[in-house]
Amino acid sequence: MGLFLSQEQMWDRPLGGTSTDKQIPHWAGNLLFVLVGGLCKLLFRYRVDNRQSLRGFKDKTGVVVVCNHTSFLDVVFIYLAARPKQWVRLMGRESLFDNAGGLLGQILTRVGAFPVKRDSADRIAIKRAARMLKNDELVGILPEGTRRGKSNRTPEIHAGAAFIAKMGHAPLLPMTVRNAELVKQKGQRIRFPKITVEYGNPILVGDFDFLPKDDRLEACTWYAMRECFALSLNCAPEAVDMMSLFPGGRDFTDIFREHPVPMHTTEEIVASIEGATKAKAEKEAK
Repeated sequence: MGLFLSQEQMWDRPLGGTSTDKQIPHWAGNLLFVLVGGLCKLLFRYRVDNRQSLRGFKDKTGVVVVCNHTSFLDVVFIYLAARPKQWVRLMGRESLFDNAGGLLGQILTRVGAFPVKRDSADRIAIKRAARMLKNDELVGILPEGTRRGKSNRTPEIHAGAAFIAKMGHAPLLPMTVRNAELVKQKGQRIRFPKITVEYGNPILVGDFDFLPKDDRLEACTWYAMRECFALSLNCAPEAVDMMSLFPGGRDFTDIFREHPVPMHTTEEIVASIEGATKAKAEKEAK
């Protein structure tokens, strides 16, 4: 059952997807899904909306799942919402994997998570993520890097999500975990609100090629995060005040107002992938 695999060994193994390599053993992830999923269903009566946006990509292409970050429960629901048919390889800060003498890291690793060094261009983590995407796996990223309002860090958007999507030839899929921030607020008792996970529509990195090369990845991640906040706030993306959310960042609002980004569906992107695959096979057969 792979009881004695190291974390490093599992970070470099696939989990789900279409790779024929030996995978991370599924028993721990399945057990945690039953236990944690059942508890969250009981306490938070959670539901998942528009899950077909994620399900349609299964075994067709890798996907970078991006989410705004308001609570430690976000990562739990990002994981639960994809199960039991898919696994999300969550990218988490490196220090988490050493907590409790490495026990937390072992748990996180067995459900597919892998570490990234904060505030640095972690080439190893980026290469791992790109390889996962090319194996048609899901990679989960929280571009804010830390929980909003839970630290002294100024909120900012890290462009790594779009960079990894480009390297892995994968779309980005915005999502949100609504009401998780209400579970524990400063000075208040723990509450158990009804939590809703919602997926948006996929985004293609190539749609941002109209921008100067140095701006494309930052703008793409900014756009994806605006979609996440629109889902969270139940409003149109254009109604999200990104400058109030990220006061130190760039504002691409006017650019996207003048140059709207095409909207896509999962079905459309999958059909395009299948068409390209078929055309390639026919060309090679000639």
